[in-house]
Amino acid sequence: MTTQTQGAPASTAVPSAINREFIAILDFGSQYSELIARRIRETQVYSEVLPYRTSADQLRQLQPKGIILSGGPSSVYADGAPHCDPELWNLGIPVLGVCYGMQLMVQQLGGQVEAADRGEYGKAALFVDDPTDLLTNVEDGTTMWMSHGDSCTALPSGFEVLAHTDNTPCAAIADHDKKLYGVQFHPEVVHSLGGTALIRNFVYHICQAQPTWTTEAFVEESVREVRARVGDKRVLLALSGGVDSSTLAFLLHKAIGDRLTCMFIDQGFMRKGEPERLVKLFQEEFHIAVEYVNARERFISAIAGVTDPEKKRKIVGHEFIRVFEEESKRLGPFDYLAQGTLYPDVIESADSNIDPKTGERVAVKIKSHHNVGGLPEDLQFKLVEPLRKLFKDEVRKVGRSLGLPEEIVQRQPFPGPGLSIRILGEVTAERLNILRDADLIVRQEINRAGIYNDIWQAFAVLLPVRSVGVMGDKRTYAYPVVLRLVKSEDGMTADWARVPYELLETISNRIVNEVEGVNRVVYDITSKPPGTIEWE
Repeated sequence: MTTQTQGAPASTAVPSAINREFIAILDFGSQYSELIARRIRETQVYSEVLPYRTSADQLRQLQPKGIILSGGPSSVYADGAPHCDPELWNLGIPVLGVCYGMQLMVQQLGGQVEAADRGEYGKAALFVDDPTDLLTNVEDGTTMWMSHGDSCTALPSGFEVLAHTDNTPCAAIADHDKKLYGVQFHPEVVHSLGGTALIRNFVYHICQAQPTWTTEAFVEESVREVRARVGDKRVLLALSGGVDSSTLAFLLHKAIGDRLTCMFIDQGFMRKGEPERLVKLFQEEFHIAVEYVNARERFISAIAGVTDPEKKRKIVGHEFIRVFEEESKRLGPFDYLAQGTLYPDVIESADSNIDPKTGERVAVKIKSHHNVGGLPEDLQFKLVEPLRKLFKDEVRKVGRSLGLPEEIVQRQPFPGPGLSIRILGEVTAERLNILRDADLIVRQEINRAGIYNDIWQAFAVLLPVRSVGVMGDKRTYAYPVVLRLVKSEDGMTADWARVPYELLETISNRIVNEVEGVNRVVYDITSKPPGTIEWE
């Protein structure tokens, strides 16, 4: 996505509505399927994830410039393993199979896939045998990310090996005449150093796609789609003050003007000073009316005694919707509820893998997000989610193009349930006050060090245990606070931030000395995976 319009306008509508060049991704249940889509979009070419059972006839009608088969948790030779329409290979459209996708290509075209004597997981050096076409400008010996227990032991007729690793003889393959390609590694993840070059080769040189996916084009078409769907009805927006809901507010205001009502529900789980700052910013500087609802006591009472994180999320989500419904009767009527749901929200809130009986994709459930995990079955609104197919970096670009200030554009992600899920165990007024004060210190020092924009998220977590300490020659028995500072590109994978020890020391000293009830500060050095960014 760029800030200059190139070619036809882009859209996040379903592929059948796209009358422009795009790359189709058939999803076989990989956690990285949407990450592939993100990488394609970084080349300024639109991409969309489709169910793996999308038929060859449907693909022919959609006319994608290329097709990518994602990875997946299954073995292609296992009973019930997901398979694509075998007619796909006869469409004359370039295909790139990734990991499971490559193995499926090999099996369906007459090759052999078997359990490997030795699995390959993590970083591996890729040795390039054919430095042309798919592997143009991919450095010999570059690092690629492997994650497979099966390997291709015999290639179909017409295929040749493009690259290998020490453990995988067929790490990249191709049938150049039919433009069919396969890679055993994951070029889409950041650990694959040559992955970007490979993806660009496939998109530009092999598929001959043009860069028409732009920020202005997205805004233009989204405005048209919102107007067409909403008509003369009114829309209620759940405004949180983050980049997602704020960008959505600007987009909807551009589309329908005063028929948008922004409602900020103060559930008592926001960071220190944020509710007041948010309302003032929107009303006085943006001239977008915001209805402020103080529901702090209601939310805290609703989760009193609740310790399970999923229950917390669902209760908070449920109460949000109920408040919207109640307040809409006073302010409405409203027909639509707008949400700033993004692609990663949808990914991590799905329930299970591909169902071999129905062919529907449902990725392994990690946790429920507020935007998509707590909606009741008797929801009284129709949902409007124009950002649902965007990644965080794309939302930031859209926000900038709409005039959103950097203060909000660069705001770090903040969970819908707020501080309630950064307090492990029961949430109480005392614990909320402790965490607010500690969190403020973290943000202040990160900003003072000039690294706020270099870190994906920086926050504090309060643990529901106490430890012994000594302060002023007296024994203390107080809470520990966990510092969580991570770097990431999209939140799907993350690594802990290697910040200076002096910064950690300053944060620790301030929290212990300034926040009553805390006597210990620890630093979380867990990556994602295996951990998640949030603790709940």
